[in-house]
Amino acid sequence: MKFIHSADVHLDSPLCGLERYEGAPLDAIRGASRRAFQNLIQLAIDEEVAFVLLAGDLFDGDWRDYNSGLFFIGQIRRLQEAGIKAFVVAGNHDAASQMSKTLRPPENLHRFSTRAPESIRLEELGVVIHGQGFATRAVSEDLSARYPLADPALFNIGLLHTALDGRAGHAPYAPCTLDGLRSRGYDYWALGHVHRREVVAEDPWVVFPGNLQGRHARETGAKGCSLVEVDGGRLVRVEHRPLDLVRWSVCDVDLTEICHLDEVYDRVGRALAAALTAADGRLVAARVRLRGGCALHNQLRADPERVTNECRALAETMAAGEIWIEKLVLDTERAVSETAALARDDAFGGLLRSIRDLDLDAGRLAALRVELADLSAKLPPELRAEPEALNPEDPEYIRSCLEDVKALLLERLLRADA
Repeated sequence: MKFIHSADVHLDSPLCGLERYEGAPLDAIRGASRRAFQNLIQLAIDEEVAFVLLAGDLFDGDWRDYNSGLFFIGQIRRLQEAGIKAFVVAGNHDAASQMSKTLRPPENLHRFSTRAPESIRLEELGVVIHGQGFATRAVSEDLSARYPLADPALFNIGLLHTALDGRAGHAPYAPCTLDGLRSRGYDYWALGHVHRREVVAEDPWVVFPGNLQGRHARETGAKGCSLVEVDGGRLVRVEHRPLDLVRWSVCDVDLTEICHLDEVYDRVGRALAAALTAADGRLVAARVRLRGGCALHNQLRADPERVTNECRALAETMAAGEIWIEKLVLDTERAVSETAALARDDAFGGLLRSIRDLDLDAGRLAALRVELADLSAKLPPELRAEPEALNPEDPEYIRSCLEDVKALLLERLLRADA
């Protein structure tokens, strides 16, 4: 007997802020969550699984219209035609309090109660599934504490949307502990909420499958579901199956001791080629991070727009339509070769050192944030939205801008003195 464990589908999740990126493959990325869910349904049919578990955040909040719900119902009916059942718990994004629209579900779909834990017995399979969904968006209690003890005659599955004992980047909803989960005596805990795949434990199996499709540059790597096989009431295999359509990747490019721009682009090209290979035919959305101490530090930071566009042109030349550079991050450092100029005992050396050492203490930073507050309020909403917000009041953003200005000044002064 096999079943699929999936979570955090976020059907039709809005892609905030992508419109501001020149050349972004918006249509491909917008439709990726639906196509990934179609891949999930097809996998279930091809593998002839007994049922599919959806551990919360199926949607991304209330539907803008009924199309999201109609699409979901249509896919679940494909499972029904194949004789496959589906079980779902509501997560924080699709909690009962968040959804104003509903549609009559197909007979093969069971939504777990949001009021108390519920147990569904599949006697013909020797399985019982325990679950409870979120009634409200922010659940602070340990829902698992009220789940019933295991039925020793059946294979027990716990379906739960939770942050467990906390995971970076995720709100601490429905907190619980591994020991608490183990105390229920279940054979498999199908968790949701955390978007990075994680096998928390194997005795018993406690698994976050990760989300079905990465939505932005912080959700890198293969995304998909867990295919689980049970034989004779014992779990024999848990296998990750990638189902994503767009693969987000961070390409770290070390520029240590690099002296020429051509060498920069050669290394970027190799990093992009590696990301393409790892994506196995999927569209790659890449964030390129240039790092290391190099003589080009000031030159790169003085004209980041040019460097970004050169890299995007390189990507188009390599594999048009197969890879898109979402962002270029400059994380380089000044090379040791600048030391001599900075150490000069004259007015020029003093000026260079003054620029290099320019910083913002807490008082000056606070004053600047106040001055920029009006600008921040006037920015279009899409520039202040996730995943990469433009926030002139953010201290780290202000410091980054300061570093760009310092680099621009130093580059021009050093070049003029050469």
